[in-house]
Amino acid sequence: MKTKVAPWIFTASCPSILGTVDVVTRYMAQAGNYIDEIHSFDDRESGRFFIRIEFLPKTEDAFSEQAFADEFSTRAEEFQMEWALTAPNHKTNVAIMVSKYDHCLNDLLYRFRTGQLNIDVKVIISNHPDLEDLAKWHGIPYYHLPISHETKLEQEAKVRELVEAYDTELVVLARYMQVLSPSMCEYLDGRAINIHHSLLPGFKGARPYHQAWEKGVKMVGATAHYVNNDLDEGPIISQGIQTVNHAHYPEDLIAKGQDIERVTLFHAVKYHVEKRVFLNDKRTVVLGG
Repeated sequence: MKTKVAPWIFTASCPSILGTVDVVTRYMAQAGNYIDEIHSFDDRESGRFFIRIEFLPKTEDAFSEQAFADEFSTRAEEFQMEWALTAPNHKTNVAIMVSKYDHCLNDLLYRFRTGQLNIDVKVIISNHPDLEDLAKWHGIPYYHLPISHETKLEQEAKVRELVEAYDTELVVLARYMQVLSPSMCEYLDGRAINIHHSLLPGFKGARPYHQAWEKGVKMVGATAHYVNNDLDEGPIISQGIQTVNHAHYPEDLIAKGQDIERVTLFHAVKYHVEKRVFLNDKRTVVLGG
């Protein structure tokens, strides 16, 4: 079996205009770029068009990103097209924020170590010291930044410094049990992913799984979304769900919920780093996920 050659990734969005697919695919053909995967979506509600293409240049050694930009930009201007090109095997620099629960962190680090996620985990930041040994085992810097109501803005300023010092492209809140300030949400807009449980009906506050058990829920789940200033209501990237019944006690619900959380978060991070996610007002378009 041949090993798949890592492709270049082209992504774009623009107003819904006749010829949007043609302008991209025609250029790819004329440039000798072989389209290996293509997905597009035209949203009739927002009037926006989205497209994602994986392609292989005719000659990898001779492919010039600058030449691509120079040649395609003129065509893109006619469609008011915002586009980007991602090089093969680009590893997204990631910072992970976590509190005491380790299931999502463990899962992300395993998938990072085994190559299931094309990321480079640069730093782990926590408001507790509990998971430092796990970070050390993986050889990743760990920063314990305690937080209180009085020190929240000061702590977040330190987080910003670390995000910038490690040239972070994506921040993953892997069960970071703190609400980010409005200014922090704005700073991380479009580049921070959060995970939380999705119990039906919704239960907020302490011990949500115990509340759910008392109500006899029949379904548990998780939601991964971009962070914004609306608590747990940012644009949704991925969701997971599983049925339960009367034989599941609170500890069973917690175990199932944590399994769904880690897989759902993995999918969201994977879609993001593979450039499959487009923000579309308050919603997302996920192409080929």
